[in-house]
Amino acid sequence: MIKRQLSQKLQQVASQFPVVAIMGPRQSGKTTLVRHVFSDRRYISLEDLELRAFAQNDPKGFLQSYDGEVIFDEVQRVPELFSYIQTIVDERRQPGQFILTGSQNFLLHEKISQSLAGRVALLNLLPLSLAELKNVSSALQNLEAVLFKGFYPRLYDTKIEPGDWYPSYLQTYVERDLRQMKNISNLSTFQRFLKLCAARTGQLLNLSSLANDCGISANTVGAWLSILEASYIIFLLKPHYQNFNKRLVKSPKLYFYDAGLACSLLGIENAKQLATHYLKGGLFETFVIAELIKHRLNHGLTPNCYFWRDKLGHEIDCIIELADRLMPVEIKSGKTVADDYFKEIKYWLELSGNKPEQAWVVYGGEERQKRTSGNVVGWKHIEEIVA
Repeated sequence: MIKRQLSQKLQQVASQFPVVAIMGPRQSGKTTLVRHVFSDRRYISLEDLELRAFAQNDPKGFLQSYDGEVIFDEVQRVPELFSYIQTIVDERRQPGQFILTGSQNFLLHEKISQSLAGRVALLNLLPLSLAELKNVSSALQNLEAVLFKGFYPRLYDTKIEPGDWYPSYLQTYVERDLRQMKNISNLSTFQRFLKLCAARTGQLLNLSSLANDCGISANTVGAWLSILEASYIIFLLKPHYQNFNKRLVKSPKLYFYDAGLACSLLGIENAKQLATHYLKGGLFETFVIAELIKHRLNHGLTPNCYFWRDKLGHEIDCIIELADRLMPVEIKSGKTVADDYFKEIKYWLELSGNKPEQAWVVYGGEERQKRTSGNVVGWKHIEEIVA
């Protein structure tokens, strides 16, 4: 098993909260993680049709059957359980009574937010991070290969090829789950919508453009994007609010949590094709920002990433907001550092008055440099920015 960074935080909150819930996309390693950390507990999967029917029809009897500390996997399948779990934890007042996992965002379930408020610690587990993969030999040798392969654990503990795994993943999990969340009658239109989203990763979200290209309404686009967000397929990066007396772009930017999944949707068949693909820059940006988000989530923290763009087109790819400072991060897929990599950072530093020591450029090479305009770090060392 590849050691997951979230393990330490998971053990900590289980000693403090009566309920711990781990959310994340399908196949991100949630089940493996909780069964490893809590190996002495009984494990119940609510994907099992008989168990699910039992839980839905008689939730009180179901919970009595599994008295004691227990893991319930894919618990979003039976939201009826949550009010009964509330009663149990309020009576016993013991930490770590229930460990729950789900491939949908629990916060969207009204029953959960009402029943378990103040009783549950919510954690998020995304696919593997660069830091977690560094112990896997030869996993991080080539940038294009890493982007193409993505970070889902199954691709690293088996010999299955990304070109075989991702289409199956999309059909088996994503399309099935999404259609259960929302009654999507025209699957081919939804598949086209997914591919159009992949073609826009790293770009400003334009609902009208997506609607026109897909042949659906803007309201439908909004609803489908919400489903993709809730299932941890995409996220929307918000613009930073500090404008320095400049008019700012207010639309968010669209990103996929996993570059490998986006590559599959784009029809990229191997890493060599990616090397010259028109969207390589957007996929590299997707990868870097997802890594910054993973670092926060793996330590039980909320993401603190934004982007900055004014009406004149000046843009910083990522602004990391800390309590005492802002850190601008420019993301360039080129493998040779060029002077113009610092162009937007210099502009932003002059506006904001921030120091160049806190400015970063992440690029597709491997060297580290300290320049008068900021720091340069190769793609393998992204964690140095948030160290």
